[in-house]
Amino acid sequence: MSDNQEQQAPVFNIQRVYLKDLSLELPNAPQIFLETEQPGVEVAIDVGAQALAETVFEVTVTATVTTKVGDKVLYLVEGKQAGIFELANIPLEQLDPILGIACPGIIYPYLRSNIADAITRASMAPLHLAEVNFQAIYEQRVAQAAAEQQVAQAGNDAGLILPPGTKH
Repeated sequence: MSDNQEQQAPVFNIQRVYLKDLSLELPNAPQIFLETEQPGVEVAIDVGAQALAETVFEVTVTATVTTKVGDKVLYLVEGKQAGIFELANIPLEQLDPILGIACPGIIYPYLRSNIADAITRASMAPLHLAEVNFQAIYEQRVAQAAAEQQVAQAGNDAGLILPPGTKH
């Protein structure tokens, strides 16, 4: 293989996967332990990405788990798992899907494990987070951004104004 072909080969390397943040709150303990009612669970997932260098990106997956008995919070867990990825010689149109679908899919199992561990160490019943379809989340965000852009253009033809740090 020539040097030119080697330089143009796509590069996808995982440099590091790490737990960026984890918090657990049991605001109504110990009284909540006396509850016999089955708790309700709410889970929110978010994905973020930022460039650290020209070919190095940090991708984060955040999960917030709120478990309630009635209107009382049993526990609240928020975890943020991150990964640093090297992505080089990848076409621009493929970069966002890789950062929004493939990278979160690699990071999420670590986050699930860390959250499950924190919950059981707090003497709560085990909770195992379900698999997440990151492609559906990505497609929903793309559709939402396109709809917002159409509204902005129809309203004043100003175009899409993105907050700092937002990718399109």
